[in-house]
Amino acid sequence: MDNTVHRLKTGDNNVTKSRTTPTNSKTPRKSSGGVSSATAGAPAAAATTPTGTPAEMEKKFAGLRRFNLIMGFLHLVQGIFMIVVSNDTTYPIFTNYLNFDVASRSLSPNPQLLYELRFGPAVAAFLLISAIAHFYLATVGYERYVKNLKQGMNPIRFYEYALSSSLMIVLIGMLIGLWDLGAILLIFTLNATMNLFGIMMELHNQRTNRTDWTAFIYGCIAGIVPWIVITLYFVGAVNSGDAKPPAFVYAIVPILFVFFNIFAINMVLQYKKVGRWADYLFGERVYIVLSLAAKTVLAWLIFTGTLAPI
Repeated sequence: MDNTVHRLKTGDNNVTKSRTTPTNSKTPRKSSGGVSSATAGAPAAAATTPTGTPAEMEKKFAGLRRFNLIMGFLHLVQGIFMIVVSNDTTYPIFTNYLNFDVASRSLSPNPQLLYELRFGPAVAAFLLISAIAHFYLATVGYERYVKNLKQGMNPIRFYEYALSSSLMIVLIGMLIGLWDLGAILLIFTLNATMNLFGIMMELHNQRTNRTDWTAFIYGCIAGIVPWIVITLYFVGAVNSGDAKPPAFVYAIVPILFVFFNIFAINMVLQYKKVGRWADYLFGERVYIVLSLAAKTVLAWLIFTGTLAPI
């Protein structure tokens, strides 16, 4: 506290009187997320973070580095195999712009073939995207990876999913007849948006005392729409008489739907801190295993169903 001395003259006598003024000491201010600015740099109670002693943490991080390298190689080998061994099977992509009929003076759809997509390289692409992400996290991006893990987040994971899983869902859609360019772009974008909401979920809850599920809910809304569209096309194809989907497609749709939802369940378990999920690094390993499993299952179901050389 600073004492400011004021001298007041009363007749011939000088009387001193002190006035107390506050110093610059401040109480911690609340940030917009409800956390004091003094602790804003550290994960709040809502964020799931790694647990253990410093030595244990370093061991876990080193283990994750090796794990990412192994997963990168597994994705890489499968991706190269799909490029080298797959046959030339293609699926069409159409535009469906309106055409004006002068005779009837009416508008009608005018489907035009835009592109024939080779499925072998397309399947390889989502495997190779994952391989690149794993190699990045285990090498040049390792320090940033560890920094983010300590805060209970991994944005690179969701950036990778935004590309790879969106390509996966497009290929699933094309297998059951979703060939319109506009529909393909929309389901790709919606699925990518779902994954970007995953980044927002982890980022936002760095600044909350209680878990805020807003980003998770919006992500689920965005993510379920492509599956509704795929289900409509699948049911329509099944009921279309002789033009039914091949047998392997009957397995792909429900199996991959389950896989996609297990990712969301993993996030819920992390933020609920259920059992081993109280340690963020356990959930990180589950994400990695789920990613490999989902991509491997889809790749090999497609390969055995339509890409295997005759």
